Amino acid sequence: MRKLITSESVTEGHPDKVCDQISDAILDECLRQDKNSRVACETVTTTGLVLVVGEISTEAYAPIENIVRETIKEIGYTDGDTGFDYENVAVLTSLIEQSADIAQGVDKASEYKEGSDPFDQIGAGDQGMVFGYADNETDSYLPVSVAMAQALAKRLAQVRKEGILDYLRPDGKTQVTVEYDDDKLVRIDSIVISSQHKEEVSLEKIREDIINHVIKAVVDEKLIDEKTKIYINPTGKFVIGGPKGDSGLTGRKIIVDSYGGYSKAGGGAFSGKDPTKVDRSAAYMARYAAKNMVAAGLADKLEIGVSYAIGVAKPLSIYVDSFGTGKYDDEKLLEILEENFDFRPAAIIANLDLRRPIYKKTAAYGHFGRDEEEFTWERLDKVQDLKNY
Repeated sequence: MRKLITSESVTEGHPDKVCDQISDAILDECLRQDKNSRVACETVTTTGLVLVVGEISTEAYAPIENIVRETIKEIGYTDGDTGFDYENVAVLTSLIEQSADIAQGVDKASEYKEGSDPFDQIGAGDQGMVFGYADNETDSYLPVSVAMAQALAKRLAQVRKEGILDYLRPDGKTQVTVEYDDDKLVRIDSIVISSQHKEEVSLEKIREDIINHVIKAVVDEKLIDEKTKIYINPTGKFVIGGPKGDSGLTGRKIIVDSYGGYSKAGGGAFSGKDPTKVDRSAAYMARYAAKNMVAAGLADKLEIGVSYAIGVAKPLSIYVDSFGTGKYDDEKLLEILEENFDFRPAAIIANLDLRRPIYKKTAAYGHFGRDEEEFTWERLDKVQDLKNY
């Protein structure tokens, strides 16, 4: 059966991504000084304004305004003509400490008793469910549509920052639709790229340059045929962009951050949250487990779902779905999962070494499928053990 699957990504200059990076930059600064910082930091941005709100309990001193301005500068909003730049933006803050009611359940989980397993101590920072996914379509164990959309977005920023296409501005979006026939990748059906640009550049030049310097640099030409549709700035013009064109908010790109719609996403976003928040840390652990199990040949594709109650260390439920591709049935795969991966928050934090200032890097171009050393949840260090099954 023929089917089309679409995934999108955005560049670091997209308004929502500006917010994600600011929130994670603040988190990193808190963790750099105090690894036990509790951070739930949300950012809102619009024309000429950044608002930072949330709950932070820490021994650290984080100069919020400086972090905001430096992050915006690094992204590339340095020109006042864009309606949003690091020097002239107003920065407002409204931050309080973490609620004592929440903190007591995180500090000491309901099942923790003195002398018991130390991994029982930290309770989940909230209720909710998370999902992890992996398949063997690409070397990054992500679906082709996701991997390609992220790579195109990253390349779009690269050609801007390196001056290859110096008329581009920071905001941009990518979208890739791939065609499958009986679950086998056949071709790319369409590519959409929208990139903010300076006023004086023609659409024809933008189209030619993006095809030559972005698409051809990323996409395997064997996947493109005469029927592949390519849309570059399909409205005809994209001068007004960034927070002047649209307001931004932390956490609003959760599908971009995860699996591009190919797998489920939990109710909570990632950025601005310290690792006691299972929205983030357990989602990383679920990805880690799924990736290692697929790499070990236990399934061609695997989705893992985990749910929590606030203040409780042990998950309420864990499920596995191999979509009929498993070496064993899903019940057996669940047994293997539980024997090899511990989903209690303290265990996740310890095993993935999450109390470090590593999060700003995650805030653009996807939290998964990355090969930087900070992305410990992408390691394949469990594969040999799992091959014994």
